[in-house]
Amino acid sequence: MRILRIAMVQMNPTVGDLDGNTRRIINWVVEARKAKPDLVAFPELAITGYPPEDLLLKPQFVADNRRALNEIVRACRHCNVVIGYVGQGRASGLREGAAAVLPAGRHDLYNAAAVITDCRLALTYAKWYLPNYGVFDESRYFNPGRRLPLITVNGTVVGVNICEDIWLSEGPTRLQANAGAEVIVNINASPFHGGKSRSREEMLATRARDNRVIVTYTNTVGGQDELIFDGNSVVMDHTGEPIARAKAFEEDLLVVDLNVESVARARAAEGRRPDVSGRTPTAIDRVTLKGKPPARRTRLIPSIEPLADPLDEVYRALTLGVRDYVTKNGFKRVVIGLSGGIDSALTAVLAVDALGPRNVLGVFMPSPYTSRESYEDTQDLARRLRIHVKTLPITPTFKSYLETLKPVFAGTKVDTTEENLQARIRGNLLMALSNKFGHLVLTTGNKSEMSVGYATLYGDMAGGFAVIKDVPKTMVYALADRRNRQSAVIPKRTLDRPPTAELRADQKDEDSLPPYPVLDPILKAYVEDDRSVDEMVGMGFARKTVLRVVSLVDRSEYKRRQAPVGIKITHRGLGKDRRMPITNGYRGT
Repeated sequence: MRILRIAMVQMNPTVGDLDGNTRRIINWVVEARKAKPDLVAFPELAITGYPPEDLLLKPQFVADNRRALNEIVRACRHCNVVIGYVGQGRASGLREGAAAVLPAGRHDLYNAAAVITDCRLALTYAKWYLPNYGVFDESRYFNPGRRLPLITVNGTVVGVNICEDIWLSEGPTRLQANAGAEVIVNINASPFHGGKSRSREEMLATRARDNRVIVTYTNTVGGQDELIFDGNSVVMDHTGEPIARAKAFEEDLLVVDLNVESVARARAAEGRRPDVSGRTPTAIDRVTLKGKPPARRTRLIPSIEPLADPLDEVYRALTLGVRDYVTKNGFKRVVIGLSGGIDSALTAVLAVDALGPRNVLGVFMPSPYTSRESYEDTQDLARRLRIHVKTLPITPTFKSYLETLKPVFAGTKVDTTEENLQARIRGNLLMALSNKFGHLVLTTGNKSEMSVGYATLYGDMAGGFAVIKDVPKTMVYALADRRNRQSAVIPKRTLDRPPTAELRADQKDEDSLPPYPVLDPILKAYVEDDRSVDEMVGMGFARKTVLRVVSLVDRSEYKRRQAPVGIKITHRGLGKDRRMPITNGYRGT
């Protein structure tokens, strides 16, 4: 039986940390080599981290990335490795004339995979399809490649491509399989959103089945600003069945024995023959790598981790996002304003699960409108989470503000101005603690509130990281309930009480907004799915309600532009994948 053993390194790089990433890659090579693999695969842009964004405009960064690759090449003794890095120049078949589309002064760059064999760079591959939608901006930086690698490893023909390349049915995978590839090694940095892992595997199964090829999909893992990478690296056999899957939301080394003979038998039964005539419509680079299968190698039983349920994967993504944003940016502790409400409670629980209770400080800031229930629920939450809570009453400061403004506000009615003063006092206190002690402020606003502007600029929006910025209010409750089934950390009354900002007497969120079970589906239709007013009315919502929500969303863009970065968990968040103009005269009603 002809077997190809591949070791898939699902690692968590840090963008820009070339030295740290290089050390960790070399350590992973040493670890992977213990399994005696024929080939080791690392993620897309593993050396630089993904996405490096405008670091790519710095010539020194690109040069340092190449030096890092050279160091890795020297460390790859007696092994074959595929790894992502930033390529430069006219190598790897960059399309002729491509430099003409680049801004003046830019070098030719490409999103590349290096194929290393026994301390030698055998060839490089430039990614063909550069995503330029949603959170992706690859056409801003890279040129597309137009050559395809086929590498022979111990008698098996392997095609290498990168991330987006495999999403196209007529892309590199089809061409490589037609030219004889039995295994596809696809390296990735595929960002997470709810449901992505399942849709991704459906696509991979289709590619494997349609091309009668084994697909190995090596994904990165970790948090990078608003993006989360979920891992879930997977291997699909030639029938489209998953035969191995790595862990979700954590680093992993997935080692798999691929039965390549099954591919040859399936193709022969269907009368498929590789095109080795040289008439392929694109240039093929064929390279044979060094090495031979070890004389003694115990057959492996594939590890196949289960896919998480939808709510669990969102919770794990949020936890990973908090941990990586805090630690990768050099913070040790976080501070959270606790109100006794569900949003701040869930944020605190996520922070404790990510960082541990000793690294989470809660601050309770009661005003004249704060209820006894809010105080009791905050203390109860702190006891359950084992976190320290400081109480800083804001009533004296609030009265001082009102006294200062009294001559200016004379003859006016009390309105949201006075409500927002309280939120801004709290924001000042949290930022003062951050400034004095070096804690990162985690804001607690959810997607429903951020979408319609039910948040105070320079108040509850003040902070360094918005943990649940992309979590609708109805999902906040679902996540809290899910976490409480594991252990009851959020007080039941917090879950049961009607949501309120407590900025005036007897205030409820529904005094200002439609009920969240109505609001959230409208927001999804408008913000994530780009539905028109008529379409949303056709979904069963009252036109008056839809028009009001649309108006609130559009008028609040200036607030969102000034909000801290937050974790993306939906198909379309309120960050870089939704770029609406602030000055905007279009209403579409």
